[in-house]
Amino acid sequence: MKGIVFTEFMEMVEQKFGYEMVDELLTRTDLPSGGAYTSIGTYSHHEMVSLVIGLSHKTKTPIPTLLYSFGQHLFQTFSKSYGQFFEGVPDAFTFLESIERYIHVEVKKLYPDAELPRFQTKRLDEKTLEMIYHSERSMGDLAHGLIASSLENFKEKAEIQRESLEDGGKTERFVITRI
Repeated sequence: MKGIVFTEFMEMVEQKFGYEMVDELLTRTDLPSGGAYTSIGTYSHHEMVSLVIGLSHKTKTPIPTLLYSFGQHLFQTFSKSYGQFFEGVPDAFTFLESIERYIHVEVKKLYPDAELPRFQTKRLDEKTLEMIYHSERSMGDLAHGLIASSLENFKEKAEIQRESLEDGGKTERFVITRI
């Protein structure tokens, strides 16, 4: 996993729970990297799993809730830091459709070793977009938070239905219907 995911996770933890929680997580979680993350580094996703589990135990917040919130946080960071991905994009569906064919292509140019989730999109009708998420990391809750924040960013109201297509959450189907 790219380091920006880790640095932004720590930023979210500090914003929501305080610096003491960041310090406690980093010192009490068994992290092969020692918890010294840089945004351009690459780290095992197992460290993220350990951090999320640790935060869940310490805050009594369910893991899906933490990952969803992190997805929302991450979207805000990406929208501020990578504004070029939003230029000329008229709506959330167009943006979501661009993730695989444009955004991830550009990310791979910068970080060839990045292991990104895959998204297949299909317009079911003018009000409905289907997104199939696939990742070996099983972080559909994070993807759900990113999707919800993209709708908020474009000031669109929609219902998001989600179903797991594979045990373990490696493949999830999101059906987003504008209201």
